[in-house]
Amino acid sequence: MATSYAPRSGQRIGAISIPTTALWLIGTTVLALLAIYFIGIDQGAVSVFGSDMHVHEFVHDGRHFLGFPCH
Repeated sequence: MATSYAPRSGQRIGAISIPTTALWLIGTTVLALLAIYFIGIDQGAVSVFGSDMHVHEFVHDGRHFLGFPCH
């Protein structure tokens, strides 16, 4: 059974505003840079509880994949 879609002639697609797009782009870039910094800086320095290495072990393979030296 085939169905077809014919758009209505009165439908308008909403315009994307430049300030909204810029805000999303800046926010996404900042979050990505913070994530890369968090993964790259962690040599056990960002410990959750005392001398715990959970964060380091969690991102260990990601560090190697991104090219950060680990040991």
